[in-house]
Amino acid sequence: MRRAEVSRKTGETAIELKLNLDGTGKSDVHTGVGFFDHMLTHIARHSLMDLTARAEGDLHIDAHHTVEDVGICLGKAFLQALGEPKGLVRYGHAAVPMDETLAEAAVDISGRPFLHFGADMPRVMIGAFDAELTEEFFRAFAMNSRCTLHINLRYGSNAHHCAEGIFKAVARALGMAIRIDPRVTDVPSTKGMLEA
Repeated sequence: MRRAEVSRKTGETAIELKLNLDGTGKSDVHTGVGFFDHMLTHIARHSLMDLTARAEGDLHIDAHHTVEDVGICLGKAFLQALGEPKGLVRYGHAAVPMDETLAEAAVDISGRPFLHFGADMPRVMIGAFDAELTEEFFRAFAMNSRCTLHINLRYGSNAHHCAEGIFKAVARALGMAIRIDPRVTDVPSTKGMLEA
């Protein structure tokens, strides 16, 4: 079973996270940041991973540490749950339209962490969530999952739609990349390994 549990406790946050790559899209998330919970629910629903997350953070300052640290934990759980990547599809991509917004994501489960964030997000608050934290979350996820992740916001003006389109596009790309292809009997690389 491709599952993992990760805990992280610092002077800024305390996080417990469970991930099942072979789930059905169920989620149970409580971070104290309503819009972020909404986005994590989309990650689960549109990737078909099951996600449980509990976070307590220094929200009296702002949501930055909570969002970034959940990204770290999700990345670590993702990498741990993948285990031996034999049979992995490896690559995934998605384009998600959301009203006036079009978001695109492409992922390579490569073992080489990289984030390209080509999204000129509106610099606003969405509830208690600073739209700029979208990039921070995905940087933390990419570095800790050791994925190559490219995100592009082709256009969009409503910050809620922009962020939600991005989260959904990444989720769908991940859902594609983590699938097992029964025709692939080894690691999907001519190197014979997925790492730098």
